Amino acid sequence: MNLKEIIDVNKRYDFKLVFDVIDGNPNGDPDAGNLPRVDPETMQGLVTDVALKRKVRDYIQTTRGDQPGFDIYIKNRGILTNEQRKAYEAIGEEDSETKSSKVIANVRDWMCQQYFDTRMFGAVMSTTKYNAGQVRGPVQLTFARSIEPVTPFDMTITRVALTNANDGKNQTDVSEDETEARHGQMGRKAYLPYGMYEAYGFYTPAFAIQTGVREADLEALWESLINMWDLDHSAARGRMACRGLYVFAHDSKYGNAPSHQLLDKVVIKRNKTMEKGEKSAHVARSYKDYEVLIESKLQQGVSLHQVVTF
Repeated sequence: MNLKEIIDVNKRYDFKLVFDVIDGNPNGDPDAGNLPRVDPETMQGLVTDVALKRKVRDYIQTTRGDQPGFDIYIKNRGILTNEQRKAYEAIGEEDSETKSSKVIANVRDWMCQQYFDTRMFGAVMSTTKYNAGQVRGPVQLTFARSIEPVTPFDMTITRVALTNANDGKNQTDVSEDETEARHGQMGRKAYLPYGMYEAYGFYTPAFAIQTGVREADLEALWESLINMWDLDHSAARGRMACRGLYVFAHDSKYGNAPSHQLLDKVVIKRNKTMEKGEKSAHVARSYKDYEVLIESKLQQGVSLHQVVTF
């Protein structure tokens, strides 16, 4: 798929992102012992929009962070006030807690020009010090929800080494210069055996005009949604990959059809037939256990781009 076909900043785009996880934790819940997030009523897995945007930000910072206009405002372990101070210094304004609306507007424009995530996702930057106002971004993402219920597991793991000589139970009598641990420690690791997720996204040109979105920004967005999983590998994540990216492009910047009608035309469902034509009752453990059904008839003025499919 040529991404150049879907980078017109004056068109509206609605898209469905499909990804899966194998033996990993796609988005831990700190209020539940870092178990994978689930809907308690349906037991469908959840991945927050914040987690998805974090992956996009990290991908852009890694691949384009040294290019003008592709810096990231909400960096991993970053200090937001420091980034806003740069804007005041760039336009030649001194530090002050009270600034005119014109100065704040200039600072806000500078932030949009310099930071990819501010320009695309928007940001609340109206702090008391270095006030940079608020920006509503043209790209919005929903929570990702698994297609079927998932079963979170919490596995016991062991570590054969200790941080300190007396960290282990029954070792209170050891000396600080102990050179070898008598036994290790126990820990927990949360994961899902498998889960197929789908999330939805929307690009609104009216907001893009205000933030100064360029064609290169849209191309970077599509690229990140496809490849960001490869730069986010970790033991906790397991195997995660993009399995589908379906983009509906509107001829009109205001849209030629309601987004929900378009996104419902791409359905991911279990593949009910086996090689012998028998019904499959096994638990899903691969994207091959699913199939994509796409309604071919589209509303006038709308085109579907299957950027990634399976």
